[in-house]
Amino acid sequence: MFKVFAPAKVNLCLHVTGRRGDGYHLLDSIVGFADVGDWLSLRQGVAAGLDLTGPEAAALKGGPNIITRTLAEFGASGLHGMLVKNLPVASGIGGGSADAAAAYRGLNALLGRAPVPSDAGKLLALGADVPMCVPSTPAHISGIGEAIKPLPDMAPLAAVLVNPRVAVATPDVFRALQQKENPPIAPLPQQQNDAGALMDWLAAQRNDLQPPAMIIAPAIADVLAALAQSGAQLWRMSGSGATCFGLYDSKFAAQRAADSLRHACPNWWIASCTLNGGIDVTPQEIRATT
Repeated sequence: MFKVFAPAKVNLCLHVTGRRGDGYHLLDSIVGFADVGDWLSLRQGVAAGLDLTGPEAAALKGGPNIITRTLAEFGASGLHGMLVKNLPVASGIGGGSADAAAAYRGLNALLGRAPVPSDAGKLLALGADVPMCVPSTPAHISGIGEAIKPLPDMAPLAAVLVNPRVAVATPDVFRALQQKENPPIAPLPQQQNDAGALMDWLAAQRNDLQPPAMIIAPAIADVLAALAQSGAQLWRMSGSGATCFGLYDSKFAAQRAADSLRHACPNWWIASCTLNGGIDVTPQEIRATT
């Protein structure tokens, strides 16, 4: 059996720079990955299927699942999986894409095979965020998600993730986006390993999907206001929402803000975390002890 971590993906900024003839939007984004996420276990030799557990599992039960699609796409058969779902569904932090990427990594480990170049197209077909979630390392993303430039020197950032328990459909947000052609992100700072310089640079960027998402889900504005009042140095929506993030000057400040937010808004999903902290997504082999 292999156990695989599926970390949350956070769009630290997201600029929509155009639209292709086939309808896909062109993006320019900096993504980081958090040390909070889902866990997927895969094993052979038992009845095939997928069990769902964890605090966010109820939202997935009874519907199609990207994990089973991923396993089928890459030729798996006779595998049993168990997903511990910790990330909210349809929340802008790549939960489903992270799970698909974890299934891909776990399957390759289980079968003892290495990725091949032709896998890239299949991964992209599963979802635009899936290819970037396979390595789960900080990156500059462009195109429709297929152009991935790793940023290994990006500074760790103390953060709080907050979702108001509102699911936002990505296609609805893009349809509500009035301006499809916007300026790309500015050149990255030379000192990406300096958290202060990185946050200053991020503050000058934006998420073009935030305004239309706030029209669809006004609760996003409430989250951003709460983060602003919590001592965050920077606050913004991730992806197409509704999850937002706040960045803080220390892990202690982030944890204190998360505790305060939980007390004030007990119905929200809230997690303190570190972004870009050298997360290990290598599948872990779990051997039977009996």
